[in-house]
Amino acid sequence: MSARAGIAVCCLLAVLATGILVAQGRGGGRRWAQYEHEMQDPAEDPSDAWEQTEFAFARLRYRSNRDFRGWGRSRWGIDANKSDRQFIVALRRLSRVHARSVEQIVDIATNDLYDWPWLYAVGIGDWSLTDEHARRLRQFFDRGGFLMVDDFHNEREWASFMAGVHKIMPGAQAVELEGSDAIFHTVYDLKERFRVPGLNVVHGDQVERGGYTPHWRAILDGRGRVIIAICFNMDLGDAWEWADIPEYPEKYASLAFRVGVNYVIYAMTH
Repeated sequence: MSARAGIAVCCLLAVLATGILVAQGRGGGRRWAQYEHEMQDPAEDPSDAWEQTEFAFARLRYRSNRDFRGWGRSRWGIDANKSDRQFIVALRRLSRVHARSVEQIVDIATNDLYDWPWLYAVGIGDWSLTDEHARRLRQFFDRGGFLMVDDFHNEREWASFMAGVHKIMPGAQAVELEGSDAIFHTVYDLKERFRVPGLNVVHGDQVERGGYTPHWRAILDGRGRVIIAICFNMDLGDAWEWADIPEYPEKYASLAFRVGVNYVIYAMTH
């Protein structure tokens, strides 16, 4: 990463908290009020929430047998929507992508799925796909869609995630991404990467729910293009969400933002 890029990332982290608070202060309600009870950290919308832009950060609303258990929210809504909006701030500041200031929630059971080619999903090790959900996602990928998955841990959750993948694309295999792969070099050269932990474990052993080894993996299509980018035994969404507090180390937040920016640009150019 160049010195100029490094300075940009540090400046971004310094202004994130102020930017989000100012944006929320101009808001007058919430775009996704019908989903507010399912989201961990809902916020009011800024005044430009309905601006037409070239890109929107879209979060996948899937179903899970663990919805509303324990912490009282849906699995898809973890870190939403502060995490999403802080990443959007990063994308707008660190690239030339004209990104909408608020996220798009895309329900897996609707045709909206085909209108938003870049999707992000968390806690995906607990998703529960019907045959219809799988069919829709298969068509989403057939039409060129890209999915980034994050914040799932341990072998049980991996097996559950891959069971869903096989329901969508029978026979699909996950591969380990290599440092030379294009997805790590679209904007930032990410030759060296390390685990991005959640806030709850960042100052300990950084192991969450028994997920010991971090992996940068992917599902590829027949041409070798990444269609599912997998952050396993990591929590980039937490890094985005808590980049504005002193307790979360800057080095993890900076890497999380750079990875996210690369994944967006890769999906838009490959």
